[in-house]
Amino acid sequence: MRAVVQKVAHSSVSVDGETKGSIGKGLMVLIGVEEGDTQEDAAYLAEKISNLRIFEDEEDKLNLSVQDIGGEVLAISQFTLLADARKGRRPSFVKAARPEEADALYQKVIEGIRSKGIHTEEGVFRTHMMVDICNDGPVTILLDSHKQF
Repeated sequence: MRAVVQKVAHSSVSVDGETKGSIGKGLMVLIGVEEGDTQEDAAYLAEKISNLRIFEDEEDKLNLSVQDIGGEVLAISQFTLLADARKGRRPSFVKAARPEEADALYQKVIEGIRSKGIHTEEGVFRTHMMVDICNDGPVTILLDSHKQF
């Protein structure tokens, strides 16, 4: 599984002009599920996202997690994180998991984050979404449960 984690002042997601999820200070996370990913991959991402220390402490050092600051998470499924654009000009998405498998594991990540007591909003799986991101810093971190980067 892959995730793009952005520290945000606020973020929201809408579908057809209707807001489906909105958060204040916290993390906006794009999540991509790869064919062959398991519940262990989902647990790994949930743990990393919940405990990633990218918020400033009293000495202005990135030393606090979203849990530590009482922040929120907006999680959005994004299969395009599994794009392979090494050949040609059109990306291939063959490594992305089938929708049923992807949705189940995406939900497991969300459940894992919520189990830590973190308020978590989400996008709408398999829809065209408009995402508003006010990236704070900017701070953007890439995560991969297979530790490829």
